[in-house]
Amino acid sequence: MDVINTRKRLDEDLSELKRMVFRMARMSGEALENAVWALKNRDEAAAREVLEKDDMIDDLEDKIDEACMEFAARYQPLAEDLRTVTSIMHIAVDLERIGDYGGNIAKTAIELISKTPIKPLIDIPRMVECIKRMLDMAMTAMDTRSPEKAMEVFPMDDQVDDLEKQIMRELFLMVMEKSERIEQSLQLMNVSRTLERAGDHVTNVAERIAYMYTGKTVKASQYRRKKDS
Repeated sequence: MDVINTRKRLDEDLSELKRMVFRMARMSGEALENAVWALKNRDEAAAREVLEKDDMIDDLEDKIDEACMEFAARYQPLAEDLRTVTSIMHIAVDLERIGDYGGNIAKTAIELISKTPIKPLIDIPRMVECIKRMLDMAMTAMDTRSPEKAMEVFPMDDQVDDLEKQIMRELFLMVMEKSERIEQSLQLMNVSRTLERAGDHVTNVAERIAYMYTGKTVKASQYRRKKDS
């Protein structure tokens, strides 16, 4: 009976850890999405709201880290339980970075409020839409214990990379045409690079989820488009 009760408590605590991760993923994804929305719509209030919520994401990462340490000390987990708790700690780090990227983009949005836009933003919002789909799929994979679903995230990052390259080419050509566009172009290039990095962090999350349920190290590069040599 004691063994059964211990297992029940362990499963309950694991479920709570996962709920915290789901909440953090939602907050980080929203930070990124809302920051890009503020940038596109030149909404300073929305950008500042993203910055105000950044501490909440940081605090949640600290709580997850502390809860994982307590879990390890209490249950001394093995096999999948150990993989799960260690993976959750790594996932929280990646999610915190995504939240930070949202804050960085929000700061850029505020800086650009007073400047005349050099172009409508089309591909940057597309990037964040793709990243959000990736993150939602990764969390679904975690919730349904599906490593196969997690691996579906990997090739989606190619779309993010393609959009970033497209943005870089377009902005470079705009600068070549008119040099006075360089400052704003560099800021938008930095936004696209930030989003590309966010996509990489979502890929890291998916790798961890696949490992969590298979016990095997999975590399996203094996499932992505081959790079030109």
